[in-house]
Amino acid sequence: MEEPQEHNHNHDHNHNHNHHEPPKFFTSPLSPACVNCGGPCSFPSPPTQSLWSETSPPPAYRPIRSPAINLPPHTNSQAIILAPVPQSQKVPVISLPHSFQSPSKKIQSPDDIRKFINSDSSKHFLGFVVALSESIRTHKISDSCHESITLKKIVSVIEGLIHWIEEIPPVQQSSRYGNISYRTWHNRLVENSENLMLQFLPDNLKSSMVEIIPYFTDSFGNSSRIDYGTGHETNFAAWLYCLARIGIIEEVDYQAIVSRVFVKYIELMRKLQSVYNLEPAGSHGVWGLDDYHFLPFIFGSSQLIDHKYMKPKSIHNEDILENFSNEYMYLSCILFIKKVKKGLFAEHSPLLDDISGVPNWKKVNSGLLKMYRAEVLEKVPIMQHFLFGSLIQWYGFLSCP
Repeated sequence: MEEPQEHNHNHDHNHNHNHHEPPKFFTSPLSPACVNCGGPCSFPSPPTQSLWSETSPPPAYRPIRSPAINLPPHTNSQAIILAPVPQSQKVPVISLPHSFQSPSKKIQSPDDIRKFINSDSSKHFLGFVVALSESIRTHKISDSCHESITLKKIVSVIEGLIHWIEEIPPVQQSSRYGNISYRTWHNRLVENSENLMLQFLPDNLKSSMVEIIPYFTDSFGNSSRIDYGTGHETNFAAWLYCLARIGIIEEVDYQAIVSRVFVKYIELMRKLQSVYNLEPAGSHGVWGLDDYHFLPFIFGSSQLIDHKYMKPKSIHNEDILENFSNEYMYLSCILFIKKVKKGLFAEHSPLLDDISGVPNWKKVNSGLLKMYRAEVLEKVPIMQHFLFGSLIQWYGFLSCP
């Protein structure tokens, strides 16, 4: 006799919910559903209001499928959903001669954030990130693309930084995070920064070093705190944006910037994180997208748009992750997370688990772009360290020909 399609969940839930559908927060008040698998059960539906009051803090562990709990705390999710999708922008190239200046920090308050977000500087920088995302759309990492001599030299610079890690091994110490050998590596980076820039800067742009080096040296973590986060990653994107502003990176280079330069940068950062145990800077913990990175999820989701076989839910297929992570950044990020974090994926990475229920990669990509603006570029704790000069102007509107 066939097993009935509906089963009673009025038990201890010892069965395995081995599937990955988008969370079914509610079905109907007349038809209570299991918060794990969405099937019918005899328990009442969870309440529509938050289970945790403002005066009573939530427990250390929250069930993964309670209503809307996978959203990061204090996030205006509705505002993110309703916000327009950021659009690509052409980078305004400076005219020479140009007066470069040493960049400095400007953001100290939410009011400063509003000034930045409403400025041309913000719109062009985010537009540059969107343009990079569009350039890699439907492309594998190994796909052939235009590779200028300048970009090849930049890749060579990053490869050199990777080699330094081999020369500066971690020391034995009692604390788990923050191996002090990272400071030796970072000091070498700062001491050699001018020589590194001279490897690809033309003679007529050597004066730009005073402005672009601070972005570069702050792209790989903080040597005092021995940490790394999305603010440092954003500095690397800002450094690339500055190179586009001074004209040594052009639109024809964008695909290679992502598939060659940025992929090599992520390789470097993964090694720095694992060898020197860098502390996650400003991480949301379980509520965040990733402890360290954001941009590879944007670029990686763009790669997979309209893919014939791989869908957002494919991140739960171990064979796909093992066989295709070398070609797709999103899959590479998921594989890395699964290797370094223990336990159920839905518990240590609930936001990524929820995203796997989105029907297609285009929606994932547009959602991540909006989230990047809201959760990175509009956050004071991150952007208070961001630098402004003549290439990324503070509260300014670009005055370029």
